[in-house]
Formats: sequence, C-alpha cells, structure tokens
Amino acid sequence: MFGWILALLVWGTTADAARYTTVIIDAGHGGKDKGAYWGGIRESHLTLATAQRLERLLKKKGMKTVMTRRSDVFVSLASRAAIANRYRNSVFVSIHYNAHRNTRFRGVETYCWGATGMKLAGAIQRRLPSRLGTRNRGVKRRQLTVLMKTKMPAVLVECGFLSNPTERGRCRGASYQQTVAQAICDGIMVVR
Repeated sequence: MFGWILALLVWGTTADAARYTTVIIDAGHGGKDKGAYWGGIRESHLTLATAQRLERLLKKKGMKTVMTRRSDVFVSLASRAAIANRYRNSVFVSIHYNAHRNTRFRGVETYCWGATGMKLAGAIQRRLPSRLGTRNRGVKRRQLTVLMKTKMPAVLVECGFLSNPTERGRCRGASYQQTVAQAICDGIMVVR
C-alpha cells in the first residue's frame, strides 16, 4: 500500500514537472574534451551533429530551444548546468555516445538523477532501441554533474557505442543521427 502511494506521489511530481516550453539541448563534450574516440570518430562531433538535428525537429514543433554549444568548443559541466538553470519551464537533454573496453557492448541507455527526470528518460528510452534496431540498455539513475546541478527535469542519452565497430559505423551516419534525434524529439513531445 505504501509503495503504491509513493508511486502516485512521484508520478504527480513528475507530471507537474513535465510542463515546459523550452528544451535545453546539451551536445556532450567539445573542444579540448573530445569524449570517446574510436576508429577516428570523435564523440564530440557526433553529439553536436545529433543535437543540431534535434534542435531543428523541436523548432518545427514550435518548441523554444537553447543549445549549450553550437560549435566544437569546450564548455565546462558547471557552465552547462548554469546555462540550463537560466530558463524556467524547461527540460535538459544531454546527448552522448558511449564506449567501453569490451567492444561487443552495444545499445542505447538514458540516465536521470531525480524523480522529475524519470518520466522524460522513460519516454525517450522507449523509442530509441526499436527505431534504431539495437539493444535496450534501459533507464538508469546516475549521479552525473549535468543531471544533479540542473534545476529542471534532466536526462543524459547515450545514443550508441563507438567502441563497437558495427555500431560505430552506424552512429556516424546521418540517417542514424536523424533517427536518434527524431526518437528523442518524440519522447520530449509526449511528456510535454
């Protein structure tokens, strides 16, 4: 009984927090921080390309967007959170590509920290694996600076493994990045 009441309280908080007018799009890494680097591919380049695609899709839906970076520049984690925290009625979406020393790892996963990010993370994660034809690694809670320091619902999306040769080949393609952006956009819009 207590668990059911707690779930309703969390759901109510999450639903209330989902009302927003602005999406802060954070292209992970950049500049001196190239992120994962496998097979000549820099994560920072893929995150920016995917973030720009997401911005275009959201603008077509009439959403206001703010980018934490628009070029290959370094922006500290604290600065990314500070940029996001300037906007009321917003959500924060950080875009990343994954890597692991085990090159067989593949798939997509979405991270959140607080209860307010859980609904958004779930909506995005439900769309990504099936559209990309890859493994669903689920929604996970993780203490990441950009999730803990932002004052709004916040998620970090890992869009595929650059360390997996097959997935890396797909991740670098415009079609894959567009599919990722569309799945994230659709997840954002459904909880709006």
